Amino acid sequence: MKPVLKILAFFCLLSCISLFSFSQEYYTTTNRKALKLFEEARQFYSLNDRAKAKQFLLEALEKDEKFVEAHTMLGYIYGDMGQTEKAITEIKRAIEINPITLPENFFTLAQFQIGLGYYKEAKANYSNFLKMASVNKEMNKSAELGIVNCDFAINAMEHPVPFNPINAGPGLNSKYDEYFPSVTADEQMFLFTRRLPATESQSGWQEDFYVSNKVNGKWADAYGIGPKINSQSNEGAPCLSQDGEILFFVACEGDFGYGAGRQGFGSCDIFYSFKNGNDWTKPQNLGAPVCTKWWETQPSFSSDGKTLYFIRGSMNSLGKRETDICTSTLREGGKWSAPVKLNSNINTSASEESVFIHPDNQTLYFSSAGHPGMGGLDIFMSRRKANGEWGEAINLGYPINTFSDENSLLVSRDGKLAYFASDRQGGQGGLDIYSFELYETAQPGKTIYVKGKVFDAVTKAPLSADIDVVDLKTGSSVMKSVSNKKGEFLICLPVNINYAFNTSRPGYLFYSQNYSLVENKDYQPIAVNIPLSPITKDSSVILRNVFFETNKFDLKEESKSELNKLVDFLTKNPTLKIELSGHTDNMGDKKLNQVLSENRARSVSEYLAANSIAKERLTYKGYGDTRPVVANDTEEHRQMNRRTEFKVK
Repeated sequence: MKPVLKILAFFCLLSCISLFSFSQEYYTTTNRKALKLFEEARQFYSLNDRAKAKQFLLEALEKDEKFVEAHTMLGYIYGDMGQTEKAITEIKRAIEINPITLPENFFTLAQFQIGLGYYKEAKANYSNFLKMASVNKEMNKSAELGIVNCDFAINAMEHPVPFNPINAGPGLNSKYDEYFPSVTADEQMFLFTRRLPATESQSGWQEDFYVSNKVNGKWADAYGIGPKINSQSNEGAPCLSQDGEILFFVACEGDFGYGAGRQGFGSCDIFYSFKNGNDWTKPQNLGAPVCTKWWETQPSFSSDGKTLYFIRGSMNSLGKRETDICTSTLREGGKWSAPVKLNSNINTSASEESVFIHPDNQTLYFSSAGHPGMGGLDIFMSRRKANGEWGEAINLGYPINTFSDENSLLVSRDGKLAYFASDRQGGQGGLDIYSFELYETAQPGKTIYVKGKVFDAVTKAPLSADIDVVDLKTGSSVMKSVSNKKGEFLICLPVNINYAFNTSRPGYLFYSQNYSLVENKDYQPIAVNIPLSPITKDSSVILRNVFFETNKFDLKEESKSELNKLVDFLTKNPTLKIELSGHTDNMGDKKLNQVLSENRARSVSEYLAANSIAKERLTYKGYGDTRPVVANDTEEHRQMNRRTEFKVK
């Protein structure tokens, strides 16, 4: 990431306020010419003209080399100009002359020192500041956190974590800045922001999105995402859904408004667009209650297809800017819920930024200045607990985190690779995108992606259809998706769970499948084809997620999610009548198999009737082992023959 000094400007500003509030009779100089030059410098500094302010301060110090306030303000100016070593020299000189006049100088010196990684020296000066009995509670609190950060940093540098960043290459990187990476679950599409010289009608720089596709294991030359997304104004912080079909990004007010006719609520808003073949739809503002008059940015869309994580910036009652990580959930009908801040294990009174929810939907990566770290913005991770709350923030360690600000981390679906932006030496130029192998304890949970195609079982034409994935153990929907116009879909699923997989479209019978990922240890992608049958007489569906105990006909609890789908299907098609049928393999007594199969079909019929489906629409029948779908020659085949179906009458 591009190095930015870890100085908390808000607290430096407090020092400046105390400095500038002195009346002349309390200054440490009696030299009238030095005082006059200092007052001139103070006026220019308040106007952000640092060059002239610096000039007058240097002249003031020529008149009185022991002018504490002049050394202090000059230190602030050097800090603003990125000349931190000179800033440290000036603040040290002010303290040497008189440590009592401006006790905040110890705090400011520590801030500059931690910004360059001088942790032992910074810790000593935070301690010196706290000994001065400052009445500023916020500065005291920040100094206490500073000491914690210094202790953490000293220990972290003595115990570094594995870290070997590799430039992602010329396909992604150029002589310009590239940052804010996003990638699909199958790692075939990479999206990022590139900062280019503005067009002739503008001045300065232009931020646009670029896309690269993987060819023969390498990222091909990136290309602009297209004019419907890239406008004359800046676009930033892009985020792709796991299947690459939805794009979220941020646009802000500015000289060119929101660009391309986009309407906003104020400051920065989140927009979205759907992939449309090789193009994208016109971006739409996500709207209230997600977007407000405040600052919403850096979206991250969960693999469950319904939860958006993002950063909201606002002003608190003290007039201080706050940035927190919030979530909003997509409800039925396409409405977003009121955003909720994540708990105190994540959000602090300092800044939180660059949130990324991993495809496992259980691991969160983010940057924070409020948890113990190297000082300023460090990258952290948190794992979701059994009760759904986020656990403690875990610092990713040194040298992933340093005395520069670290943010915008992206972790691949398999958890092995992490991507970030850096202007380190040896790159293509400016900020480049790098990858590195993420050490094991910082990796997320294992996931598998299911990639497939939905089509008409008769015509073979591709179909756009709704896909709902249910955790069979809990019965709760863990993700929703929609196949695109080509019938294609990609769904990312955490392992160690058994899933019911339901696909539906109006005018068609729904499709049922289940995947047991409890025993899956190779984590290889699953490829599926889903034929949807039009609703016609004698068309049928195997209910693959209806389960019974061995040789029994009592419905198991995990059957209910599938049966509720059937209830919903029959409710939406009120004229349909169906026959429910039970089937067994050829093992055991045929008469007993016949009775068992009929009782199982009857159990399903009774469940439907108990859930408001009229009995006259339902019949049931047991076929025993007389209608196998495959030969009963292996256990796997016999399991396929043990099934429950329904048929349209």
